[in-house]
Amino acid sequence: MGLLFTVCVFCYFTLVAGGMSDGMPYVRPPSNSSKIGLLISAAKRSSTDPDQIHVSLAGPGYMKVSWMTADKNVPSTVQYGIQSGKLLQTASGVSTSYRFITYQSGQMHHVKIGPLQDSTTYFYRCGGYGPEYNFTTPPPSGPSEPVKFAVVGDLGQTDWTMSTLGHVAAYDYDVLLFAGDLSYADYIQSRWDTFGQMMSPYANYKPWMVTEGNHEKESLPLLVESFLAYNTRWEMPYKESGSNSNLYYSFEVAGVHVLMLGSYTDFDTESEQYKWLQVDLAKVNRAKTPWLIAMLHAPWYNSNTAHQGEDESEDMMAAMETLLYQNNVDLLFAGHVHAYERNLRVYKKKLDECGIVHITIGDGGNREGLATDWKSTQPAWSAKRESSFGFGQLNVVNGTHALWSWHRNQDVEAVMADEVWMTNLNAKPECARKA
Repeated sequence: MGLLFTVCVFCYFTLVAGGMSDGMPYVRPPSNSSKIGLLISAAKRSSTDPDQIHVSLAGPGYMKVSWMTADKNVPSTVQYGIQSGKLLQTASGVSTSYRFITYQSGQMHHVKIGPLQDSTTYFYRCGGYGPEYNFTTPPPSGPSEPVKFAVVGDLGQTDWTMSTLGHVAAYDYDVLLFAGDLSYADYIQSRWDTFGQMMSPYANYKPWMVTEGNHEKESLPLLVESFLAYNTRWEMPYKESGSNSNLYYSFEVAGVHVLMLGSYTDFDTESEQYKWLQVDLAKVNRAKTPWLIAMLHAPWYNSNTAHQGEDESEDMMAAMETLLYQNNVDLLFAGHVHAYERNLRVYKKKLDECGIVHITIGDGGNREGLATDWKSTQPAWSAKRESSFGFGQLNVVNGTHALWSWHRNQDVEAVMADEVWMTNLNAKPECARKA
């Protein structure tokens, strides 16, 4: 709280001194990322204690608990139960570690637990060591079940990151969707550890569902395979969705089917990802999950001058946009561009009432700063754009309506700067179609 308070006070006086007013765009100063690493690295813990704990969804009725230990002999087991102090059930999983040139990671444990009851708080302990933690399972499946998502991208580990996480934590969400670029380790593997420690208090009690960004690639040809740290530390339910890669997968919660796509693995029409996507979309039952959402890292629609013309955007859009459009995908979240932009429904660069709403949310708080240079002419499909750090909330109210809002990190409390009600395409007869 002390760090968050300091950040917010600094933010307040910066804005006041600069004469900023509500509704006006503004540019924030770059963040000092060194503070986060120093504060976290100073924490003392036993080699057997769980570190960098996070939970994720792992198929209907299951959750995955992931954590790291310095001691490689700690068992990959989780004790859990619905009463604190009475952890009567035990699940076992797997553990692994990796080497990155001179860096040797700790032991990363992944344990899938369940079956679990919906909307229930479970208490758990990792490997038989350390304190007890708890998480609450998501709402039950059903077309009209409400569910709340927090949406972030490009977090990094700066003062603004801490502000974003503090604001997200104040929001009573069920699942967090992360559009890639997590730690900004950029080959310095200790930054993965400080990121894991920084996010643990927020991710050990709420499921975080992530996809990769360009900063996760960390490829060293002939020496280190791409995404080694990311795949070791952030194991998502790709096998449960029929995918053969941790870089793309899908999951369902309440009345929502979510596609987590990979911008930095093969995506052309002959690729394994594309073939998997075709199969996954064919399985979607809109009577059961009327909402269909996609998330990836590199945005397909972007009116900022940053990251224009990149293959991961242009070529992926050329390969996949029609497939998603034919299957009535309602929303597509992206990161990469360090700003916020919400678009109207669009298809092939033209407004289309049956098109996808694209939202760029790459404004979590990274150390590279904000993308402040917008194209002078705002495209017809761009409804709202602003260069500020922040996060999004998607409240799916029922099978037809959802409320989207974006909150900038301006003051002690997050300031809502954009809000819109959405009706899904499944509820629009004029958009009834199937690939």
